[in-house]
Amino acid sequence: MKTKKLLSLLLVMVLAFSLAACGKKNTGNNEATPTPTTTEGTTDGGTTPDTAGGLPTIDSIKLGEDYKDITATIKVLTHRTDIVDTKFANYITEFQKLYPNIKIEYEAVTDYAEDVTIRLTTGDWGDICMIPTTVNKTELPNLFASFGKNENISKVYNFTNNFAYNGEVYGIASTGNAQGVVYNKKVFADAGVTSIPKTPDEFLDALQKIKDKTDAIPMYTNFAAGWTMGAWDAYIGGSATGDADYMNNKLVHAKDPFANRGDQTGPYAVYNTLYEATKRGLIEDDPTTTDWEGSKGMINRGEIGTMVLGSWAVVQMQQAGDNADDIGYMPFPITVNGKQYASAGPDYCYGINANSSDDNKIASMLYVKWLTENSNFAYDEGGIPIVLGAEYPPVLDAFAGVDLVVDNPAPAGEETFFNDVNSKSEVGINSDNYHVQQVLESALTGSTTMDDIAAEWNAKWTQAQTDLGIEVK
Repeated sequence: MKTKKLLSLLLVMVLAFSLAACGKKNTGNNEATPTPTTTEGTTDGGTTPDTAGGLPTIDSIKLGEDYKDITATIKVLTHRTDIVDTKFANYITEFQKLYPNIKIEYEAVTDYAEDVTIRLTTGDWGDICMIPTTVNKTELPNLFASFGKNENISKVYNFTNNFAYNGEVYGIASTGNAQGVVYNKKVFADAGVTSIPKTPDEFLDALQKIKDKTDAIPMYTNFAAGWTMGAWDAYIGGSATGDADYMNNKLVHAKDPFANRGDQTGPYAVYNTLYEATKRGLIEDDPTTTDWEGSKGMINRGEIGTMVLGSWAVVQMQQAGDNADDIGYMPFPITVNGKQYASAGPDYCYGINANSSDDNKIASMLYVKWLTENSNFAYDEGGIPIVLGAEYPPVLDAFAGVDLVVDNPAPAGEETFFNDVNSKSEVGINSDNYHVQQVLESALTGSTTMDDIAAEWNAKWTQAQTDLGIEVK
């Protein structure tokens, strides 16, 4: 049995035993609004926002006014092992100027997605985590506290649909990503690449010029890190189709969605770009020895031409050396009917432990709101802002004229269909890295063609649709 199936089984088993012991979950307030009224004269030293079951909704809180005297110690699990002792330490200091009695402890987790997925089954993991994509929507109410009603929160924040279920929001995005390619401008210029590639063929031609005319690695895959390969899944929806309904409404019902469309669009075009780059020797010589941390300095110094990663990576590459101005970001090289699109969506989302005490839940809500609205994290990381109407960072200037595509939610009654088919088929989009690693390994060894891989995935997808009784349209 594959790891993801074991993890899902663990979650189901623990939840089944824990439900009887859990009290009624506190959800959001049906009547909360983005600018709620408050009531003066409370005993907590401030005002009291709109609540339901004694807990506030995140949109109703007024930072620095509500819950001023609350005392709590909360633990935050994070995947950002690189900034716990720097940026996050500074955040704690600034937050405690508003809430001096809330103590915050960070725990950095290296193999984050897998380790935290298992830890979630215990219920005793801390107070705030970055929700792994392995969590099924049906599990959200049992694992996490609600931030409030989606109809209200979506008027304040971007990207609220990813971890919304039955009208409640269980995850607030830490930052938003536009999906594209990090590249070194000087390497492109030295190679004679004078315009940004807009199709897979143009991109592969650019990589070949880099190989022929420079000493840089044309495209660095970061294969050995594992999780970095999962970035390729982020392009198969909006970037490859221009369709906001593709990921959650069409892919699950599609017949043979991984087949070659013949026009360099769709999921096949994304994965085949990796396949062809590998097959043509346009990546590092030995993918098993790649170094994630080292690659940041390498692209900054011009030793790497491109890396396929979300916009979150740009600032890290710029800060890895003396050549920040050489680092650029471009849309993924696919054009649909003459226009380019870029998938946009949340990075990891903050979730609050449903099993934490009420005081810890409130303290966690306050900190998540502060991180989202006051820390400037999204802008500083080169991400799409989470607060609606906030300023976009300069990193995304190259996306002018490119339509950002945010996935529409699945229709009522089909919220779990994608996860169901994805898990049942074991294709593993956005939940494991094996299928993307399979593409590289097959191209490297010549053991399997991209068409054969696509046929295998289509067969598994079709069988899952049949087993689950999901209509193919």
